[in-house]
Amino acid sequence: MGRMRIKRGDKVVVIAGKERGTGPVEVLRVDPERRMVVVQGVNLRYKHIRKSQQNPQGGRIRKELPIHASNVMLWSEKLKKGVRVKIVEKEGRKIRVGIPCGTEFDK
Repeated sequence: MGRMRIKRGDKVVVIAGKERGTGPVEVLRVDPERRMVVVQGVNLRYKHIRKSQQNPQGGRIRKELPIHASNVMLWSEKLKKGVRVKIVEKEGRKIRVGIPCGTEFDK
């Protein structure tokens, strides 16, 4: 598996699927094994909760489920749109750089 170009806390825009055009929104979790990301407010589903002592009411909650990492692009504040990124070595560190704008995402 190659290195993931999206990390937790990044701002991304959704570029494919029924949530296309959503963004910029924050990445909550990343699963590099499955190449999936959980994005805030995207791919919401209902989870039914059984009554318990912690939750005496029971009911259902809305929860974000993962989407594939290829369906999101990093958000460039400079261009105000999603950009592809490349990994460049700078001062002995690998950083992510937006291809059209040169924005550095790892400060």
